Amino acid sequence: MADPSSYRPKPGQIPDSPGVYKFRDEHRRVIYVGKAKSLRQRLANYFQPLASLHPRTATMVTTAASVEWTVVSTEVEALQLEYSWIKEFDPRFNVKYRDDKSYPYLAVTLNEEFPRVQVMRGHKKKGVRYFGPYAHAWAIRETVDLMLRVFPVRTCSAGVFRNAASAGRPCLLGYIGKCSAPCVGRVSPGEHRELAEDFCDFMAGRTGTYLRRLEKQMMIAAEDMEYEKAARLRDDIEALRRAMEKNAVVLADATDADLVALAEDELEAAVQIFHVRGGRVRGQRGWVTDKVEAVDTAGLVEHALQQLYGEESGDAVPKEVLVPALPDDAEALSAWLAGRRGSGVSLRVPQRGDKKALMETVARNAQQALVLHKTKRASDLTTRSRALEEIADALGLDSAPLRIECFDVSHLQGEDVVASMVVFEDGLPRKSEYRRFQIKSFEGQDDVRSMYEVIGRRFKRYLAEKEKTGEWDLPADGEVPAAPEGREDDGRPKRFAYPPQLVVVDGGQPQVAAARRALDELGVDDVAVCGLAKRLEEVWLPGEDDPVVLPRASEGLYLLQRVRDTAHDFAIRYQRSKRTKRIRTSPLDDVPGLGATRKQALIKHFGSVKRLRQATIEQICAVPGMGRKTAEAVVVALAQAAPAAPAVNTATGEIMEDDGGTTA
Repeated sequence: MADPSSYRPKPGQIPDSPGVYKFRDEHRRVIYVGKAKSLRQRLANYFQPLASLHPRTATMVTTAASVEWTVVSTEVEALQLEYSWIKEFDPRFNVKYRDDKSYPYLAVTLNEEFPRVQVMRGHKKKGVRYFGPYAHAWAIRETVDLMLRVFPVRTCSAGVFRNAASAGRPCLLGYIGKCSAPCVGRVSPGEHRELAEDFCDFMAGRTGTYLRRLEKQMMIAAEDMEYEKAARLRDDIEALRRAMEKNAVVLADATDADLVALAEDELEAAVQIFHVRGGRVRGQRGWVTDKVEAVDTAGLVEHALQQLYGEESGDAVPKEVLVPALPDDAEALSAWLAGRRGSGVSLRVPQRGDKKALMETVARNAQQALVLHKTKRASDLTTRSRALEEIADALGLDSAPLRIECFDVSHLQGEDVVASMVVFEDGLPRKSEYRRFQIKSFEGQDDVRSMYEVIGRRFKRYLAEKEKTGEWDLPADGEVPAAPEGREDDGRPKRFAYPPQLVVVDGGQPQVAAARRALDELGVDDVAVCGLAKRLEEVWLPGEDDPVVLPRASEGLYLLQRVRDTAHDFAIRYQRSKRTKRIRTSPLDDVPGLGATRKQALIKHFGSVKRLRQATIEQICAVPGMGRKTAEAVVVALAQAAPAAPAVNTATGEIMEDDGGTTA
């Protein structure tokens, strides 16, 4: 624990101007990012007596070892830089909202010749019109199914579209009137695009025009005694009205606004957002966050708006944003939002009327989301805590292993030997920290030697990071490689900077002994080691002749099994990808000047590498794009390469001839 006075800047060193500041820990990792109208006044607040600070702030300043700042011209620039640094460094003491799901959108791909209506998730693409987000994908499909009666826009994938075009027959939706079948030319590209744009206009809230048009057409058809047409139009009108009912009018003045509400307690906060377009709720989403910093409601609102609009632009940022409390620098935040939209944005707290009533509804949703989150997390935390405590008791550890790393070795009959490292923190997988290894020091099958190499390489990297920060003085014997010179510390978490409290290896006594030997040779004596053998699920400890047997219903055993199985699956996927890549190599890869296009042309012309090997130079020259010099090089390369062993069907034992299209 650091004393904040040890790194406190002198008051005269801190400028009295807007800026962004970073606190770093002893490893130079950025742990907190903040902004201020006056850096001097804001930073002075952090260096008060610890007893007068909020407990979370006190924890942050005692974890930190240094502070630095960057001066900017305006508060808007400070807001932009703060958002960028939080995204870049992922500081542990900053509020970060965790999106509880990947929300689906209704998307219209106007960037294609024949626009398609579909469900989309993830990052937004240029040229695609989005509506939502929706709580469930099935809600989108119900809406689309109703609207396709009136706007029969294409919904099929590119592959289905091409197949229908080549066959000259539309899909089922084309036959039942829910697709205009542009694939077979029933409508022109222009007519189909007009349908897609009408679909977008209706979804954007301009509904009255289409309903009045259909009602007029229905009346005309009835007067002309075209009763079947009138009945179909009546059904179309009913379908559109049912689609509209799914998004009831909540604001009578056709407002475009986002309403943000919060529910919070001392430890966590939930945020809910209603997206209102054309007076109707077009989407809803929510996040939950741990209150790792001392922050009030206004501060939580600011963080939420940064996350919500930090990657958005144009119409995705509405004209009006309604919040429960205005941040301290509301004017700067409004200017930042206006810059992202390209026009003015009103940021305010609703005081009366329909907007205040709707804000109360959003707040109730936030409260329910927080209660549901706490119910789920309480159960989950209880189970994980019990599992970690059981592991600590069984292995004789001083405390629960909050970070567990598991290693596994995988190969196929001694070839493509690889290893995996998976990380679990607080009983949950930390996928961003997973690592893969290729065995480099030897060839062949030796799981024990492979485990020794991998553990050694992982902790050499860890010691190198400690040496770089000056935390660890290493002997000058060349055992641990030094960090690359000239590479400045940027505050990001390093690949192997965090040590585990427990190393788990997939295996029994030999693998455990190899892992312990690798750690002892590096002088690492504060990391526990155990192995989990698959046969009887026994836990082995270094130097012990008998295993530790955990009860079959033990939460600790379940967690160890999950960690071990995750490492096993991760290693197998890597080994299979390497084997697949090796199998796909071809003698043609070494022919100078022969690119992928001409290799594919050769294989397509002759059918396989075996038949190509039997071809003459003249026959190869007959392939479009092949010159005589290249043909001669192909013949020489195939002659020098030994024929591949025949493939065997492992299910039947049948030897498969090399007549198929071997990939070049």
